[in-house]
Amino acid sequence: MSGGISAYKAPDILRGWMKAGCEVETILTDAAEQFVSPLVISTLTRRRVWLERDFFSREEGWKIPHISLTDWCDVFVIAPCTANVLRECADGDAGTLLGASMLACGKPMLFFPAMNSKMWANRATKRHALRVAEMGYMVIDPDEGMLACGYEGKGRLPANEVIYAHVWRALCPKKDMAGMNVLITAGPTHEYLDPVRFISNPSSGRMGYEIARNAWYRGAEVTLISGPVALPQLEGVRTINVVSAREMYDACMKEAPCADLIIKAAAVGDFRPADMETRKIKRVPGEKMVLELEQNKDIAAELGRIKKTGQMLVGFAAETEELAENARKKIETKNLDMVVVNDVLAEGAGFAVETNKVKIIGADGFERDAEGSKESVADALLDSIMRLKK
Repeated sequence: MSGGISAYKAPDILRGWMKAGCEVETILTDAAEQFVSPLVISTLTRRRVWLERDFFSREEGWKIPHISLTDWCDVFVIAPCTANVLRECADGDAGTLLGASMLACGKPMLFFPAMNSKMWANRATKRHALRVAEMGYMVIDPDEGMLACGYEGKGRLPANEVIYAHVWRALCPKKDMAGMNVLITAGPTHEYLDPVRFISNPSSGRMGYEIARNAWYRGAEVTLISGPVALPQLEGVRTINVVSAREMYDACMKEAPCADLIIKAAAVGDFRPADMETRKIKRVPGEKMVLELEQNKDIAAELGRIKKTGQMLVGFAAETEELAENARKKIETKNLDMVVVNDVLAEGAGFAVETNKVKIIGADGFERDAEGSKESVADALLDSIMRLKK
């Protein structure tokens, strides 16, 4: 880590990695030592901290830390990254332990710049950041907000979750989706009766979000069309928020032509009220309410109808009976390449839970069962899809 004021956040970042079971070695620049104690860092990582004075010291220099550390690591993270460290990397400056380590590293390197907004906007800094990116390294833009110097603008160290997301992506061993444009739908839709009531379902959107996250980890460019959910927005994933089935239909028709793979994981409402009242419907004592519904457009069927050559379309089927039979009918009637079907009445599967139990059925006769966390089911689904792409 380098010596910006946001170095004080480093212990919290390290704590998250340690909790996830990672092994972490740290290098502190001289300036970073002014903001955070090496003792704090070593206590958290349970390892010694490498300091600039170790580079040429009699006691530690013979260990050649700039080589041994970069040979040992799976990913090299510079957080926070100052403007000076960006310059060091861009120029190949090996005059410090950190600079020499960056020059010697052949592993994925991720830079998280943090500085005053004017410094970040300076042409010299932009030139260095561009050069570092051209060298094949990841430079993640800083966040906007109130800075320690009193300015408000772009320059804050990104949130821990953003840093972790990019590191997990760099560590993902599967990069088989690199170069693919993937369109995913997730969550429920809300079909409003009046301004305060709607018809919906218990979908949390978690399954679709895990598929989107895993596809991004595997190198894909991901667009997520999401119904109303209570999940945080995914880092690296372009998200289009919709409410109704009509809005989801329009978004899918707009985005589908650019997609190599479409995964319809959303629980879209099949019906909507024939008429939406502009004012709240009042209850009349003793009287029944008759609700007239009409069908929404079948998004999966329409995507199957307009499917391009080479484009893959995967549907989801939430069933309560005859799972495999109903799934195969959907493959045939909607021109799908694959269906993921589950029994929403089964314990630990379907809506509003963090686990799932599914059967993946391909149009070519492929079948696979997958169960466990929705993350692991998402990974199994993408493995199955990529088997067909080969």
